[in-house]
Amino acid sequence: MTIEIRNETTAVVDETEFVDLARFVFDAMHLNPATEMSILFVDEEAMEKLHVQWLDLPGPTDVMSFPMDELTPGTPEHPAPEGLLGDVVLCPSVAAKQASEAGHSAVEEMLLLTCHSILHLLGYDHMEEDERKIMFDLQRKLLLTFLASRGKS
Repeated sequence: MTIEIRNETTAVVDETEFVDLARFVFDAMHLNPATEMSILFVDEEAMEKLHVQWLDLPGPTDVMSFPMDELTPGTPEHPAPEGLLGDVVLCPSVAAKQASEAGHSAVEEMLLLTCHSILHLLGYDHMEEDERKIMFDLQRKLLLTFLASRGKS
């Protein structure tokens, strides 16, 4: 699995933790070991430009997902084909504000957003209530299992 991380901000990011989370989710979703993905950390100005360009919405947002090869989860017997999953773009300063409001750390918020975005890249959505329940239940299970496996729950 190739997971490229780029941090274009002044925020201190433990890149290893995000690679480890992505690998954990890839394994849990039975993705091919040759699957590729990138995670980019940007400032509010860069995120606002993307938000306006792709969603025609003002202001910066916390995270955006850009799927590439439209991969979907595999099964233990039939892993997903190899390919380029896509790009996740995170804004640490927006995530930090949300984390403060939610009562947890900025890192926990960014890990949650990363897990959420990988699920979006795999075709999950939350526009309808039944989709929302499936996606958010899976997101919670994946994130809590990852954090527990690292002794950080």
